[in-house]
Amino acid sequence: MEEQHVLGGRYVLKDRVGAGGMASVYRAQDQVLDRTVAVKIMLPQYAGDATFAARFKQEAKAAAGLSSPYIVGVYDWGKDGDTYYIVMEYLRGTDLKSGVRSHGALDPQKVAQIGSQICGALSVAHKHEIIHRDIKPQNIMVLPDGNIKVMDFGIARAKNSHLTQDNNVLGTAHYVSPEQTRGQELGPTSDIYSLGVVMYECATGQVPFDGDDAISVAMKQVSEIPVPPSQMNPGVDPALERIILKCMEKDPANRFQSADELREVLNSYIAGRAVDVPEPTRVIPGAAPTNLLNSHTQVMAKAAAPGQTAAAARVGLSDSYAGTGEEKRGMGKGKVAAIVIAAIVLIAAAAFAITNLIGNSAAGVNVPNVMGMTQDEAQSQLEESGFTVKVEEQYSTDNDKGKVIDQTPKGGTTADKGSAVTVVISQGAEPVKTVSVPDLDGMTQSEAEAALKAANLTGKATEVENDDVDAGTVFWQSQDAGTTVDEGTEIEYQVAKASETVNVPGVLGKSYTEASNALSTAGFKVVNGGSDYSDDYAEGQVMSQSVTGSAKKGTEVTLVVSKGPKTLTVNVDNLGLVGMTQQRAQRTLAAAGLKYYVSSNESSSTVPSGSVISYSPGGEQEAGATISLVISTGSGTGGGN
Repeated sequence: MEEQHVLGGRYVLKDRVGAGGMASVYRAQDQVLDRTVAVKIMLPQYAGDATFAARFKQEAKAAAGLSSPYIVGVYDWGKDGDTYYIVMEYLRGTDLKSGVRSHGALDPQKVAQIGSQICGALSVAHKHEIIHRDIKPQNIMVLPDGNIKVMDFGIARAKNSHLTQDNNVLGTAHYVSPEQTRGQELGPTSDIYSLGVVMYECATGQVPFDGDDAISVAMKQVSEIPVPPSQMNPGVDPALERIILKCMEKDPANRFQSADELREVLNSYIAGRAVDVPEPTRVIPGAAPTNLLNSHTQVMAKAAAPGQTAAAARVGLSDSYAGTGEEKRGMGKGKVAAIVIAAIVLIAAAAFAITNLIGNSAAGVNVPNVMGMTQDEAQSQLEESGFTVKVEEQYSTDNDKGKVIDQTPKGGTTADKGSAVTVVISQGAEPVKTVSVPDLDGMTQSEAEAALKAANLTGKATEVENDDVDAGTVFWQSQDAGTTVDEGTEIEYQVAKASETVNVPGVLGKSYTEASNALSTAGFKVVNGGSDYSDDYAEGQVMSQSVTGSAKKGTEVTLVVSKGPKTLTVNVDNLGLVGMTQQRAQRTLAAAGLKYYVSSNESSSTVPSGSVISYSPGGEQEAGATISLVISTGSGTGGGN
């Protein structure tokens, strides 16, 4: 596809970001809504095939009707010339397969969380009678926030579609259910089996069944019991192990019967509640005929007798065959022959079904798997096998530069000799574009967001009380203006809001403790302003507070406590009463708030007659106290009271 090609007069193709068995995926720009989208385009070799075209259009219609936070959104679909395309939500992140390859086994809680979210996606699809049919880690995108989205309903088919008559099973062998391997009708439990395999791989770091080719792997899905995950990774606890193995029961009736049922169990596990899941079945139903497909696990008791075929020895002499020795000896040649024929037919039927699963054709040539090879190595091997090679390049953060990260058709499938095999070569990590951070100071939040978007940055606003700048304007940003950062960097910034004002409780007349509690509860800071005399408030009561009415929370409020009414005192000794005339002493004492009386008259050679010889009491006296005076009668005159 040429660069800057426009599909439907609207979607400008930018670069190829992935490829599958039927289509390639491109990053594109929606010129109408000015947003980045992903566009899935049917490969040229399928565009003219009426069956594939019908399936492609069906995928678009079916997927467009699914709405879930865990399903990749489908926006539009159409036809451009002879090419069909689907427009989808563009996601940033990595697929789950790459994540497991990079990090190995995941934490059990994370495995359960991923499983629960996939169940959320499947629940929506199954309610629309859509079976995904290809649940695998490569079709599960892990977003930067840790959540997932299920991708590629490319082989999902509505149960009421005429296309369900097509017996080709397109799922990947490592994740297909036993009934999918046999080419049987599929229901929701088939997706649950595949999800069980995905959780097994997440919990252990490896798939439960593997082999030299896709056929042998698919046969193991039918005939082998998986090794318990805890034997592969001791960190897998029994509860999660039972959940995974129940999903992977060979008999669909023994699995969880719906995505909602499985999700409820996983959520209970995540919450730490007890999970009531029985121990898994350890014997495959119909063991005798099914085990004929499993040469890896069949127990062989003896070699074939002379004249007896290996198949006959396997059926008639295996230790696992049910029956007594007498019954074995009594088996006639006719019975042995019948069993041998049945076994051969069963094996042939299974091989035929699995061949359809993988898509082999006797007329085609096996396509080598060149994933991970250098371009030269891949080109050499493909050309030796009789194919022409088409090379495309793509940035990849998870693969070494110069290595093959994708090929179409896939390795292990067949294709016509001389046809083209497209290999995608990693260019390494895409160079990160940098931009200058705009100055947001003084902008409103909407202006700041517009400035950040124009610079290909994202913003995170927080409102903070600040009375020093206009409310609603930016006063702080995490990256200084003019700083160079990567495109897409999140810039945090703070928007001022006016400080909140509240009513200040009136606390006059309360005790200090009551007043302090009331103010603190209202959000104010209490300051002890000491104590003072008051004629209006009793001792111990708050007589004044510095702030009343309304104020901002956190404002300081100073409280002063009453010491009660103040008692006045007079220092009598400072009045200088001795030597004063009686009349003057009377006026002085009255002015000081004191009373007086003459206690006696005495003669004095030193104090003139009518003047004060002495007084009592002296020192500090309260106002209103009575002071007794001794008045002189002059010299030589006797005194008296």
